Amino acid sequence: MPGDPVRLNVDGLLVLFPYEFIYPEQFSYMLELKRTLDAKGHGVLEMPSGTGKTVSLLALIVAYQRAHPLDVSKLIYCSRTVPEIEKVVEELRKLLECYERDLGEPLPFLGLALSSRKNLCVHPEVSALRFGKEVDSRCLALTASYLRDPPEGPRPSCAFFQEFEAQGRQSPLPFGVHNLDDLRTLGRQHGCCPYFLARSLLAHANVVVYSYHYLLDPKIAGLVSAELARSSVVVFDEAHNIDNVCIEAMGVTITRRTLDRCQANVATLQSHVQRMKEADSQRLADEYRRLVQGLREAGAARESDLFLANPVLPDEILQEAIPGSIRTAEHFVGFLRRLVEHLRAQLRGPRVQQLSPPAFLLELRERVCIDRKPLRSGHPKNGICTPKNGFGTPKMGSEVRKTPFGAVKTSQKWVQRPKSGFGTPQNNVWGFLGWVLGFLRSLRWFLGSLR
Repeated sequence: MPGDPVRLNVDGLLVLFPYEFIYPEQFSYMLELKRTLDAKGHGVLEMPSGTGKTVSLLALIVAYQRAHPLDVSKLIYCSRTVPEIEKVVEELRKLLECYERDLGEPLPFLGLALSSRKNLCVHPEVSALRFGKEVDSRCLALTASYLRDPPEGPRPSCAFFQEFEAQGRQSPLPFGVHNLDDLRTLGRQHGCCPYFLARSLLAHANVVVYSYHYLLDPKIAGLVSAELARSSVVVFDEAHNIDNVCIEAMGVTITRRTLDRCQANVATLQSHVQRMKEADSQRLADEYRRLVQGLREAGAARESDLFLANPVLPDEILQEAIPGSIRTAEHFVGFLRRLVEHLRAQLRGPRVQQLSPPAFLLELRERVCIDRKPLRSGHPKNGICTPKNGFGTPKMGSEVRKTPFGAVKTSQKWVQRPKSGFGTPQNNVWGFLGWVLGFLRSLRWFLGSLR
């Protein structure tokens, strides 16, 4: 248990350490960390397990943040698992209590932990789901704006999210350190969604503790971490795991079972579009007949009466009169079908094949007439496998590999050094097949919402 704090002078910086004793290795660690912050560069520091590197790092950076608020506005602490996140938050809580005892007053300081919807959801039905993907899908179905107010009438919604939309943005968290349990308890007490509340407060927190993926996975970083200040200090705990996290974030495995489900979902979507098309065609024909009846009652000319004696609208006119969004939907379904069939054909062959992104796109265009332009339009936040540096070479190379066991695998060869200092690629190029699988998962969720 922490006792009287230890005051340290680390290269001219006053550091409050929340324990009665400090190892020499901890002081050396803080000294090197202080020099790294002064140089405004990158550092790789290593300490033996169990020697207190987490509390040493927090004590030094919080002290540096208080002494140099313009240089260090925020600490972003990235850890790998939820237990490790909770451990960091508890050390931060002890450090804050130490400062408050030393100053004799509460400190205007906000520390925040953030995790997935699965770990923060308080909705009785959604939180009971077993898998995180199911929780994400159901949450999106209850909170997406275009599903909350559809033309056909209101759909089920999340009362916790509605309360957050109404009051949560104007009611920030009290100062202090909040772990995942604290956020869930606060959400239940106030009827407010803790997940969206925590996300909305990331820009205001002094210390943020969350998973690697919130910075390294472009699909998530673009939503969660895009607005973080450039003066933030980023710490990757257990940094030897970064390679595995990047491979997981930038790679995807597509099996025959996945493609079978995709094909079934595309067929369901096509049936839904066809029903909408037939309903619009019938509505248009009925409107035409009413117009004919009105002309007759108004005493139209004899020629018109002869012409309209059999008011049947030709099929080609009905086809042209279908709203543009439906015609686009038909084209889009055909695009998806060709794409899925091409991937299925890739899995049927017995040999292993390696393709670079340009070669994969060329094969896609030659075999199924799919150009890269609709692929880019399909996910506007990501430039997918498209050279953008002006020299005809991709900024991030990936490998597409077909195995004899029926899976297409893609992994990144190298990643361009980011310019933001956060570890997030500026162009968000994360591989074409990753987009395909993510999009088909979204399609599956969309079809579920239609039911």
